[in-house]
Amino acid sequence: MENSDIPSLSSQLLTLRTEHRMLDVEIMRLQEFSYIDQLQLQRLKRQKLRLKQNIERIKALLIPDLDA
Repeated sequence: MENSDIPSLSSQLLTLRTEHRMLDVEIMRLQEFSYIDQLQLQRLKRQKLRLKQNIERIKALLIPDLDA
């Protein structure tokens, strides 16, 4: 990985983390109502999980390889 890729990955990471937090807030807001749209809730949770997986993937790319 080149050094020029790091700012791009860092900005992607920041964007994904922001989206993840926004989904968390939206999920909590949906759960406050007595009538919960289960399908919408399930979709949001799935989307949140995909974001988390992408966050972890980018974090792994940002960790420098250590020669053993």
